[in-house]
Amino acid sequence: MTQHQDSTLSALSRPLRLTLLGLWAERLARCFWPFWTVLLIALSALSFGLQDHLPLEAAWFALILALAAALATLWRGLRAFRRPTRAEALVRLDSRLPGQPIAALTDTQAIGGDDPASLAVWQAHRARMAARAATARPVEPDLKLARRDPFALRYVALTAFVMAMIFGSLWRVTSVEALAPGAGNALAAGPAWEGWAQPPAYTGKPSLYLNDIAEGSLDLPVGTRLQFRLYGEVGELTLSETVSGRTGTDVPPASDPLHDFTLERSGEVTVGGPGGRTWRFIATPDMAPAVTPAESAEREGDGQFTMEFAATDDYGVASGRVSIALDLPAVDRRFGLAADPEPREPVVLDLPMPMTGDRAQIAETLVDDLSQHPFANLPVAMTFTVDDAAGQEGSAEPVRLTLPAKRFFDPLAAALIEMRRDLLWTRANAPRAAQVLKAVTHRPEDLIRNQRAYLRLRVLMRDLEAQQASLSPDARDAIAAELWEIALLVEEGDLASAMERLRRAQDRLDEAMRNGADPSEIEQLMQELREALNDYMRELAEEAERNPDSQLSQNMEGMEMSGDQLQQMLDELQRLMEEGRMAEAQELMEMLRQLMENMQVAQGEGQGQGQGGPGQQAMRELQDTLRGQQGLSDDAFRDLQDGQEGNDGQQPGQQQGEGQQGEGEGQGEGEGRSLAERQQELRDRLGRLQGGQLPGDGSEAGEEGRRQLDRAGRAMEEAEEALRDGDLPGALDRQAEAMEAMRDGMRQFGDAMAEEQQQQGDAERGQEFGQADPNGQRDPLGREPGNSARIGSDRNMLQGEDVYRRAQDILDEIRRRSGEQARPESERDYLRRLLDQF
Repeated sequence: MTQHQDSTLSALSRPLRLTLLGLWAERLARCFWPFWTVLLIALSALSFGLQDHLPLEAAWFALILALAAALATLWRGLRAFRRPTRAEALVRLDSRLPGQPIAALTDTQAIGGDDPASLAVWQAHRARMAARAATARPVEPDLKLARRDPFALRYVALTAFVMAMIFGSLWRVTSVEALAPGAGNALAAGPAWEGWAQPPAYTGKPSLYLNDIAEGSLDLPVGTRLQFRLYGEVGELTLSETVSGRTGTDVPPASDPLHDFTLERSGEVTVGGPGGRTWRFIATPDMAPAVTPAESAEREGDGQFTMEFAATDDYGVASGRVSIALDLPAVDRRFGLAADPEPREPVVLDLPMPMTGDRAQIAETLVDDLSQHPFANLPVAMTFTVDDAAGQEGSAEPVRLTLPAKRFFDPLAAALIEMRRDLLWTRANAPRAAQVLKAVTHRPEDLIRNQRAYLRLRVLMRDLEAQQASLSPDARDAIAAELWEIALLVEEGDLASAMERLRRAQDRLDEAMRNGADPSEIEQLMQELREALNDYMRELAEEAERNPDSQLSQNMEGMEMSGDQLQQMLDELQRLMEEGRMAEAQELMEMLRQLMENMQVAQGEGQGQGQGGPGQQAMRELQDTLRGQQGLSDDAFRDLQDGQEGNDGQQPGQQQGEGQQGEGEGQGEGEGRSLAERQQELRDRLGRLQGGQLPGDGSEAGEEGRRQLDRAGRAMEEAEEALRDGDLPGALDRQAEAMEAMRDGMRQFGDAMAEEQQQQGDAERGQEFGQADPNGQRDPLGREPGNSARIGSDRNMLQGEDVYRRAQDILDEIRRRSGEQARPESERDYLRRLLDQF
């Protein structure tokens, strides 16, 4: 080998050495994996102390079998093992390189050694091979044994050994010496006994190896498990104890090799004999947990209640619950509560617990909503109970209070909730509830403003009257659920009209002030009033923008007020309520109510101008037909209450029906006609409207509206047939369906009209509207409508140099107000749009 070859191979010494080591590892693993598998299994069994539990003969057999398997696998491995050489490593390293450059470097030039050209080519070839050889990297060994060990026995052995190292002890391997003949005399050299103390897991205390604990006193929790193993000849070591409380036949012989008992009381444990020891165990008792609830519960605005509590335990609270039972002696037994209540199980709620951290001392808040439960707003006794991991319970004295729940401020909603409470109190209250509901709905025009709620209430009353003699628990619960939904509908409304939302918010806030509601409820109602007022003012402004030629502003000249002034009124109202000056707050609320009613009148008059189009005329006629259908349905319901047939000539509820219709179509038109004839007339009127021009003809919304009118017509026809047959309940159902279909159709026509107005507005955008008399039109805030469909004009603005200073002041004020988080989001959004424009 030339000097150049030696220098090239010396550069490969490191990858060559690592490749050689890989060959050693590969061949050792392939030849001796059965040997170390048997060795690991044997060590695992010995570490777990298997030899201490087997009979002597079985232990000797297992030991001999393990030794034989180890020797056999070792002999097999030695026979198959071949010591890897440097040449084999060089061949493996060369086989991974392209062109086998290492073999090329060991070659010699066979011919042309005297030819300079041939010699130059040979040297260039060797240089390229040397460059390739310099890039050599160590070859990793192939340690995969899956084909040689298809059952993965090596992994089983390794897993067993790891488990033995975690849960066993290598000290137990030395106990194999006890299997040898005459080995009993040698036990004194190793541990003659072993003992462990394992406290309950929930205490979090570690296990103790008693061989490492010197004699003396030791504090341990009650329930600690004590285990002792005595080795050597039986009777040479003994154990005595006074901590378990065992007596009689429960106490095993003191010389038993295994003792397992639980620490129940303080006492001594003694291991007698060579190397024995005595301890004085002091039993630490596990105290029962304790809980301390708050004296009262707080009601949230949405009906939820919150109640704080604190709990303690020496090792941690595991769980808790509160039982809510009716406090019958504290109930005001009047009206619907005078009868004996039906028995009800207490409500049991789980107490919230921290997910992480120490539970020795916890302070949490119970949050729940029992507004729909029969105990809502009634006196109850709340008993808090907590448990620890040992199963011990700790309870507090019952807290007696009125269970907080959702409050209803609308008088009708409050009456419905009271009837619901009476029905849930006992089914014997069904006749009384039906009678009260009849009285409430006798003259609904001034009390019930939501038609959907009225219709649903009438259907519920019919079901209640039909079942009141034999009302089942399931039927009672269904009626209670429907009463809750109707009360919510009355209290919160369908939120379809900005003016209706404003009026409802004013009524609820006024009722809350009179009833002395909680500050949190007052604050929530005040926020609802702010939002409703902002929505209503925005609707008025949009209406003025859509109809710049209307007379809406002319009717508002005497009540000019800016948006800031309205906000100041609301702020003053809230301040008066916070200071407890409810009389002044109610006066201010009445002023605000009068202002809003005047705005509503102005809006109605303004919208009345220019409504002579065919589509708007058809909408008014549809409204008249709907009112007529409503009046007819009222008369049919009164006849049902009075027990009259639907097909006789006279209508017992005719006078009431006429008074209820007010200005609606059909007032007085039931004179001398039966209900079926009036239903036929309404159906004919609807048919004439369908044959004429309706809003949105040709559009998707318009076609959907016509389909709803077709559905209303079919329902009217079925109602007419039911009236002629004397089926008043069936007629009421069909009439309700007809009114619902007519409302859906009118809603679709309204959407179609809005789309048409928007398209017209887009077409006319950019054209100036006629300039009206400066003093003839004002919007609800006292501003003059300007040109180009915008609110406000350029009259009376500053001229000269002051205009720039004033403009800067206005921009600064807009920026300041847009940054105030207390202002409503709609107002701040409007201010941000102003800043984007200017």
